[in-house]
Amino acid sequence: MSDQSALIAEIRRFNRFYTRTVGLLDETLTQSAFTLTEARVLFELGHRDGPSASEIAADLRLDPAYLTRILRKFAASGLTEARVDTADGRRRILSLTGKGREALAKIQSAADLEASRLVGGLSASQRAELEKAMRRVTRLLGPTGERPQISLRPHRVGDIGWVVERQALLYAEEYGWDISFEALLAEIGAAFIRDFREGKDFCWIAECDGEPVGAVFLVHDGDETAKLRMLHVEAAARGMGIGKLLVGACIEKARAFGYRRMVLWTNDVLSAARAIYQRAGFRLVAEERHHSFGKDLVGQTWELEDLQNWICDVPTTDVLESPGVKFRES
Repeated sequence: MSDQSALIAEIRRFNRFYTRTVGLLDETLTQSAFTLTEARVLFELGHRDGPSASEIAADLRLDPAYLTRILRKFAASGLTEARVDTADGRRRILSLTGKGREALAKIQSAADLEASRLVGGLSASQRAELEKAMRRVTRLLGPTGERPQISLRPHRVGDIGWVVERQALLYAEEYGWDISFEALLAEIGAAFIRDFREGKDFCWIAECDGEPVGAVFLVHDGDETAKLRMLHVEAAARGMGIGKLLVGACIEKARAFGYRRMVLWTNDVLSAARAIYQRAGFRLVAEERHHSFGKDLVGQTWELEDLQNWICDVPTTDVLESPGVKFRES
């Protein structure tokens, strides 16, 4: 069986499990008077700003005639009302009446209760794992037009181990580096924890919809020089500007700590990271050939001087506070 065939079989198995577990095969939703489709239409009417029937049909992928029958039923029951759009006389705006809002509130309350019962026996760690899994499925299979929620936060217990694991696997998959690179990462991570100096060292963890997807480290190298270390972004999260956000946050933190200079070491094959460093104002100051991690490589040292007067177009804290991005210090 091919990988795709195995995935399709697993999706179908999960669908059978999920529909049975949450009761989607029942005739009505949460023992209400509404079918699942009717409840979803009611939800959309209650959570949209002046939708039309055609918009709801398109978004829910409903047959327009089927939706019309549902809306007629709602109107006859006094749950909905319609008015002509003053900007477009051909368009009718739908909304819930007071009775409709009461019906929706009852459905939502019952659904919340059912969900609480479903997860009531899970431990805190199991609930967190389930939440992350659902977010991941939504991100992987959801509409590409939806804007993900990006956040940066400081590291906490367990994060350094995650960084070592993810970077070791990513560089093995993408560049064929061997396990000796994991040893280097582990040494850097251990030194960061062991030699951590408050106000001199820092680590940012990037999250996408609550899932960790990248990291960067700021490490002291004397009183005036800081090192940028172990920048990485998960393959699935690339193209969102997360690498630029991490580098910008790292530089801003170094400035706040009073450093005058930043340095970093990388390899020339890491072209995407190099482009970010160049854009941030780093300049290449040294190169050397070496054999490491099972490969012949060209190591590079980059430097950012006059850090306190640094100005460039890499996103900083102003951008990190923009819609869709959260910037947390704890």
